[in-house]
Amino acid sequence: MAILVIADHDNQSLNDATAKVVAAAQKIGGDIDVLVAGSGASGVAEAAGKISGVRKVLHADDAHYEKRLAEPMAELITGLAGDYDAIVSSTGTDGRNFMPRVAAKLDVMQISAITGVESADTFVRPIYAGNAFATVQSSDSKKVITVQPTAFDAVSMEGSASVETIGAAAFPGISEFVGEELTKSDRPELAGAKIVISGGRALGSNEAFEEHIYPVADKLGAAIGASRAAVDAGYMPNDYQVGQTGKVVAPELYIAVGISGAIQHLAGMKDSKVIVAINKDEEAPIFQVADYGLVADLFQAMPELEKAL
Repeated sequence: MAILVIADHDNQSLNDATAKVVAAAQKIGGDIDVLVAGSGASGVAEAAGKISGVRKVLHADDAHYEKRLAEPMAELITGLAGDYDAIVSSTGTDGRNFMPRVAAKLDVMQISAITGVESADTFVRPIYAGNAFATVQSSDSKKVITVQPTAFDAVSMEGSASVETIGAAAFPGISEFVGEELTKSDRPELAGAKIVISGGRALGSNEAFEEHIYPVADKLGAAIGASRAAVDAGYMPNDYQVGQTGKVVAPELYIAVGISGAIQHLAGMKDSKVIVAINKDEEAPIFQVADYGLVADLFQAMPELEKAL
C-alpha cells in the first residue's frame, strides 16, 4: 500500500500538522510519500524529508501553488493519484479547500476529520459536534482522507528521505488568488500554541479582552482565542474563534474565561491536555470537561491571576 500525504505549509516553514498526519498514515500502513506543492518552498521540502517514516518527498514548485487554490492543487494531486492507494491531508484551511475536489474528481467519498485508525480501510471520526464517534469503513479502492491533527502525536524529525522534483500539472485557469488580510501578532499561532487562553461573551467588549485576557496571555506566552459568541458580538476577529466552525486546538494548557461551554466550542478544545475554566455560573457546561474549575467573577479573578503570575 502506498500513501501520499499532502504537506501543510506557508512556503517558508512546514506546519507541525504534517508530522501528525504522517503519524496517522503510519497507522494506516504502507509506504508514505509527502507532496510539497508551493512557490519557493525548497526549504519546506527539505524539512519534510526529515519526517520519520517518509519514503520520499515530491516537490512541485510553481507560482500557481503559492496559495494552494483548490483547482490547481486538485489537478496536481489527481495526476499523482494513480500511484497511491490513499491520499491524506490535514483538516486545515487548505485541506478543507482542495481535498473535496480531489475526491470528486476521483469519484470516491471523502472520509473527513478522522481521529482514529482501526485498519487500512476503517476509521473513526467525530459526528454531532464531537458528541459521538462514527466508525467508518470504506470500500473505495482509493481513499481520500483528512486528518484531525490534534488527535495524533507527531512523529519524530529524524528521517532522511530524498527530495524528488516533479513538474507542475496543467493550470485549470478557472480561479485566481485576489488577496488576503491576515491578523499580525507577536503571540503564538492559535492552532499550534502550547498554551491558549480564550474569552467568551461574558467579557462584554474588545476592551475587556485587552484589559483582562491580553496581560495574562503575555505572561504565559499564550495564544488568544475566543468563543463564537464573542466573535459574533464583534469583540474579536473571526480567526480567533475556537470551536467546531473555528479552529480546533489541543494545547498543553487551555484556559477558558467567561465561556459557558456550548457543544460547538467544546468540539474545538476538549482534547486539550489540561483545561482550566473560570466562570461565575457553577452550572456552566464548561466545568464538565475542565480539569480545574474556578467559580468566580472573571473581572475579579483575572487581575488576581495576572498579579499572581
